[in-house]
Amino acid sequence: MPLPPLCVIVGPTATGKTATSINVAKQVNGEIISADSMQIYRRMDIGAAKPSLEERQEIPHYMIDIIDPDEQYSVALFRKEAEKQILDIVSRSKIPVMVGGTGLYVRSVIDQYSFTQTGVDTELRTRLHKLAESDGVLAVHRLLEKVDSCTAARLHPNNIKRVIRAIEVYHNTGTPISKLHARDGQKTEKYRLFMFGLIMNRGDLYKRIEKRVEKMVADGLTNEVSKLLKDGYSSELTSMQGLGYKEIIPYLKGTTTLENAILTLKRNTRRYAKRQITWFRHDPRVNWIDTGCVSDPAAEIIKRLEGVY
Repeated sequence: MPLPPLCVIVGPTATGKTATSINVAKQVNGEIISADSMQIYRRMDIGAAKPSLEERQEIPHYMIDIIDPDEQYSVALFRKEAEKQILDIVSRSKIPVMVGGTGLYVRSVIDQYSFTQTGVDTELRTRLHKLAESDGVLAVHRLLEKVDSCTAARLHPNNIKRVIRAIEVYHNTGTPISKLHARDGQKTEKYRLFMFGLIMNRGDLYKRIEKRVEKMVADGLTNEVSKLLKDGYSSELTSMQGLGYKEIIPYLKGTTTLENAILTLKRNTRRYAKRQITWFRHDPRVNWIDTGCVSDPAAEIIKRLEGVY
């Protein structure tokens, strides 16, 4: 029996993945699965750069607006739910198109990452969180560097949740999480995978990021964050520490100006884009499309898929 097809579109933020995925889905009779760790949250629309309601009505989207901002979520849950959606889409003779910039979400599905091997070590987590509070996140990140330099290189110190999880996995198994993931990647292929990456030169990308942030603010990002805080969602929540939210909170609390908050958001988005590029460039399966050289990335993807679907 042939493997089910899976088209994946990845790349750094602001490269036009959403529009491209919608255009591809239209032409291949597809439906879209979001692989974005912020788009899972309800009420977080502008900062998460979700597709509009009109776009979602035009093409069915999944894995968007599935939990509230104060609910816990994990990569393991994402993989489980995304795989269900893929099978459902295929069962209706449609093509699943996965799109997003959260590399771990994407890899968890296409490489069948296992998350049941290690349990939660509450005592260790508490100790590491206290270390981060007393000595800073860099102190915890340095601990990870000692046991898993590969994972430390790809995780920003501020991503404390995943830094601690990586240390926890090593503590429980004696094996770096990067090696466990490598083993997962050697499993039998589950999908007929067609993976594309959108890229452009750094100067153009940074200009697009600047415009994107300015549009978010113009569209009401500060009001969105303010409403979440007023409705009782703590600024310490994982969701509220996401890009686009944590930068606005200091302005709303009166500790910085809106101008500085916007500058910080632009800077952090540029840094995030660089990390995304590094992550996806390590995957040889990605077929890169330079949007600076190609006027219609969706048409280019369709051309490369000719005869496949």
